[in-house]
Amino acid sequence: MLALEAAQLDGPHFSCLYSDGVFYDLDSCKHPSYPDAEGAPDSPWGWTEAPPAPPALYEAFDPTSATFGHSQGVPLCYGPSTYSPAGGLDPVPSLEALGPSLSMYPTEDFTSQTLSPPAAYAPYPSPALSEEEDFVLNSPALEVSDSESDEALLTGATEGRGSDAEDKKAPKGKDAPKQAPKETLPKGAPAEPPKEAPAEDQSPLSEEPTGVFLKKPNSVSVEAGKDTLIVAKLNGKELSGTPIIKWFKGKWLELGIKSGTRFSFKEHHDSASNVYTVELHIGKVVLGDRGDYRLEVKSKDTCDSCGFSIDVEAPRQDASGQSLESFKRTGDAKSDAGELDFSSLLKKREVAEEQEKKKKKSDDDDLGIPPEVWELLKGAKKSEYERIAFQYGITDLRGMLKRLKKVKVEVKKSSAFTKKLDPAYHVDQGNKIKLVLEISDPDLPLKWFKNGQEIKPSGKYMFENVGKKRILTINKCTLADDAAYEAVINDEKCFTELFVRVPPVLIIKPLEDQQVFVGDRVEMMVEVSQEGAEVTWMKDGVEMTRGDSHQAPYRFKKDGKRHILIYSDVTQDDEGRYQVKTNGGQCEAELIVAAKQLEVLQDVADLTVKAAERAEFTCEVSDEKVTGKWYRNRVEVRPSKRITISHTGRVHKLVIDDVHPEDEGDYTFVPDGYALSLSAKLHFLEIKVEYVPKQEPPTIHLDCTGKAADNSIVVVAGNKLRLNVAIAGEPRPITTWLKEDEVFSATEGRTRIEQWVDCSSFVFESTERSDEGRYTVKVTSPTGECSTSIFVRIVDVPDPPEAVRVTSVGEDWAILVWDPPKYDGGQPVTGYLLERKKKGSQRWMKLNFEVFTDTTYESTNMIEGIFYEMRVFAVNAIGASQPSMNTKPFMPVAPTSEPQHLMVEDVTDTTATLKWRPPERIGGGGIDGYLVEYCLEGSNEWIPANTEPTERCGFTVKNLPTGAKITFRVVAVNIAGRSQPATLTQPVTIREIVEQPKIRLPRHLRQTYIRKVGEQLNLVIPFQGKPRPQVVWTKGGAPLDSSRVHVRTSDMDTVLFVRQVARSDSGEYELSVKIENMTDTATISIRVVEKAGPAENVMVKEVWGTNALVQWQPPRDDGNSEVTGYLIQKADKKTMEWFTVYEHNRHTSCTVSDLIVGNEYYFRVYSENICGLSDLPGVSKNTARILKKGLTLKPFEYQEHDFRTAPKFLTPLIDRVVIAGYSAALNCAVRGHPKPKVVWMKNKMEIGEDPKFLMTNHQGVLTLNIRRPSPFDAGTYSCRAVNELGEALAECRLDVRVPQ
Repeated sequence: MLALEAAQLDGPHFSCLYSDGVFYDLDSCKHPSYPDAEGAPDSPWGWTEAPPAPPALYEAFDPTSATFGHSQGVPLCYGPSTYSPAGGLDPVPSLEALGPSLSMYPTEDFTSQTLSPPAAYAPYPSPALSEEEDFVLNSPALEVSDSESDEALLTGATEGRGSDAEDKKAPKGKDAPKQAPKETLPKGAPAEPPKEAPAEDQSPLSEEPTGVFLKKPNSVSVEAGKDTLIVAKLNGKELSGTPIIKWFKGKWLELGIKSGTRFSFKEHHDSASNVYTVELHIGKVVLGDRGDYRLEVKSKDTCDSCGFSIDVEAPRQDASGQSLESFKRTGDAKSDAGELDFSSLLKKREVAEEQEKKKKKSDDDDLGIPPEVWELLKGAKKSEYERIAFQYGITDLRGMLKRLKKVKVEVKKSSAFTKKLDPAYHVDQGNKIKLVLEISDPDLPLKWFKNGQEIKPSGKYMFENVGKKRILTINKCTLADDAAYEAVINDEKCFTELFVRVPPVLIIKPLEDQQVFVGDRVEMMVEVSQEGAEVTWMKDGVEMTRGDSHQAPYRFKKDGKRHILIYSDVTQDDEGRYQVKTNGGQCEAELIVAAKQLEVLQDVADLTVKAAERAEFTCEVSDEKVTGKWYRNRVEVRPSKRITISHTGRVHKLVIDDVHPEDEGDYTFVPDGYALSLSAKLHFLEIKVEYVPKQEPPTIHLDCTGKAADNSIVVVAGNKLRLNVAIAGEPRPITTWLKEDEVFSATEGRTRIEQWVDCSSFVFESTERSDEGRYTVKVTSPTGECSTSIFVRIVDVPDPPEAVRVTSVGEDWAILVWDPPKYDGGQPVTGYLLERKKKGSQRWMKLNFEVFTDTTYESTNMIEGIFYEMRVFAVNAIGASQPSMNTKPFMPVAPTSEPQHLMVEDVTDTTATLKWRPPERIGGGGIDGYLVEYCLEGSNEWIPANTEPTERCGFTVKNLPTGAKITFRVVAVNIAGRSQPATLTQPVTIREIVEQPKIRLPRHLRQTYIRKVGEQLNLVIPFQGKPRPQVVWTKGGAPLDSSRVHVRTSDMDTVLFVRQVARSDSGEYELSVKIENMTDTATISIRVVEKAGPAENVMVKEVWGTNALVQWQPPRDDGNSEVTGYLIQKADKKTMEWFTVYEHNRHTSCTVSDLIVGNEYYFRVYSENICGLSDLPGVSKNTARILKKGLTLKPFEYQEHDFRTAPKFLTPLIDRVVIAGYSAALNCAVRGHPKPKVVWMKNKMEIGEDPKFLMTNHQGVLTLNIRRPSPFDAGTYSCRAVNELGEALAECRLDVRVPQ
């Protein structure tokens, strides 16, 4: 006896392997809705989704009562369950065992598989069970006994499981009573009483929902044709923002695409409780709706999902109603008359049971799959089954395979289609595709349909018929062409699907590195290959979303193919590595944000003022946006009537009017946000008047900041310099300034002199290098003279470095060299700063932040194949110089690999021709060309064969010694240098190989070559032979006339050219090619033709009735070509209008019929050859007169009426007023015979061929069209009609009005 507890089956399935090698599955504990040996449908286990919930609970498996009939060693195999699609219990591989990673189900015959050893089966977990389908631990036990045959085992399994009919008839739902299944107990085995199951509210599996779902959707069972509603509730506290709700069937089929048909969705938010209620409503449920479903909830930071299942039952009939109706009495229609007709009741119950069985069988066969999907599966390949099942939401794959196996046995061959369309086609967006099929009869009518709509031929859709093939071509496929297509012939159809793939989005212009300062505006732009494409922005590996951009200081912008990331006010937190990804590529760039340094351009100066004077403190900083505060003795200064604080651009001012003694103190300006302060002192000067009646000699009190022992001052170029010299002396002395030895007296301009009572100043507004030198101030008065000198030294930033150049490059590096600047600015150069950028970009990237002292620098981390430019700044104690000239654009590249397949193509006595193929790896620098070198045998010196690189993959080395053995090699050259050489393995002997001459006469010259007179003759005849053969042309054994015939001969062909051929050029031309004593000849026959002459001696030989016999002789000159026929025409003698009678007449006579009685005819004949008809015809010398015997024409005598009339206007001209710029027309009608001549006049002047006027005459209706008249065209217009009998005149007035 073998007993298995139900709890033990909560893991992988148990199977038994008998000693005879047959593998049996202990699946008797499964619910009838799962597959069994009778072929009931089953859902594929082993996928990531839970199997559908059965309508009833699993039946328990009791280990105490499960027995085997025979006592034998039965090993247990802990492996996956195995089922055969054919319905037997043969050992077959399990679909579940393949697991989620399987790409396709096996499509071969399952019954032909052999069983692997038990060790081959690895444990595989069973699918997760829901609360409704979990095992009841206390249910009655189940016994399993061994049987002698497979059929017995099947019977036993069925009995142990319980009757299918009883399960189907049992009431379903939560309130249905649970009955213990029937059991087959062996004799003598004690029956164990059933245990009570725990109550629902006490189930250990029931627990309060947590997380996002307050109420999860319940699995339901619904009758086909009725509606169902699925409800779930979500906890809004766990969701950040409005959630995104998606319903799925299976794993991939989103129900949102079916919205509006039978599926409807509803969402409601209760703001008070912050609960979201979502509903799924399915109307008129069909069998195809059963299966597993999933509800997915997504928000900004949360994602959760839960599954449920829908089971669809076939519609049930009201058995009670039928039963009551069947109870009929045999007597009268009274309530108590007659007997009950039980036979009728039994018959109707049998019919109802048969119908229910047929309907259940039909439902099981269809599996709820629409017929068009079955048609698609029938024509599909086995490898396409899984894709089609996932696309249409088919979860019962095993049932589908069972039915397909039955259907494929009974394949009915199409009578209309001999070759059908493939199940599916794939095409890239923008390309074209052809759908090709073959039909049995080319006369059958074929129609194409797209999603049920007939396709009409157009530029988009083209139909082609090639024999029995029918081709539908779809040009420039778009996503709208992704549809189902079918071809229809009468009642037969052929289906397929077209899938349009969207091409990858490529990056056309990548991001560029940027270096900015804090507070700047930054735009990082990338350009892709398609408009409206989706790109992903990432910063330091973290995705930047548009939802974050509302809170973050950045935003995204799309401009056609360009995608832009914008920072309006960048900070140092925004510094990092930015990356853009598409489905076709990615690019990245670095953003460097540097902090701004505030520079003081002008410091606050000390002031000394007197009472009631004005004090003005001024300072200047480098940033216009910087604000600040003023302090006096560390107390903030507030504006008042006397105190004014201003900020204009970079200049900050503090102005104190009417200075008081208490205003004296230390004044400080502090910029906001910077650890910086600018201080100065305000000195209050008290005026004391003392009169000293004495004279003092002039003296100079020199006090200047920065002076040295020799009275020198060092000033930075560009700064303001004021040389203040205090002067004392009585009487007041006269001050004179000298620069070097020249007197300077200018009082205005950049450099000027300012004179005060006791001070003289030399002012430099902005110092320059030319201001450097010695300045002397001299004061004189009657009491004496005094002078002193000041040396002003100007220091500046150095000049830019010179001769900046790139000396060598590598795969990602380059060596930059430069010369020091000629002028160091008066201070030694401390180092250099370097920058580089991509060619065409405006963004320079610094290569070093610390000064670089050497004049050679190696730049690394560059991208191969990109052009770069570099520049250098020189730095001294004053600052950095202007940038140097940019280097020439250079590209970091590495040498290519060696050329491939080097071989010798040809060898002569002094030359050798080599050829090769380009290198396998070229790199971003491309190839500038190839250099060929050779080495004589016995020498190690390689001699260059070409000084300039050749771009062709072939080269002829000349002037080689005859008979020498030479080794050749080839190297590729680009900007990075020479590649590794490709060398011949064996030396080449320089000696020409004699090749027998041979003429390769073209096919069209092997027969007579015909040209027309005046055409061009150009014969190109190739030949071969080595060394170069001698070519000789002759005509009829005589040399050619060089004045008419031109011959050009090369190493491989010869050309015979005549600009305009004549008939004298006809004949046979001989070509002879000779090498030493070997000769090859060819003969070319040329015939020059022209039109033939006219036919001769054209005569009317005989006339009878309305017929005439015309004869002639061939032309004298046939134009050097055979006369192929004649063209005969006739003409009535009265009209002499010629009409063609015969064409291509090959005889020299013809009979002309159907001539008119009483007319007399002439005839003419044209000759025809290969050039066409002759220029002149041969005209008959006599005529053919057609007479009728017995009748004589007697003309009628009458007086001919004179129809001549003088011109007369039937409709006169009328006065007109027209608008300037709009075309006008003057009309009138005239009559007269003969037809009068019409003349139009303006102001009595004839209108000539003026393009402004168009005159027409249509059967006497005269029109004068005036194109866009102007006021100049106003006047009197007249029309005069004149013939031999008189003339008539019509006039009108035309006024042109200009619109206001």
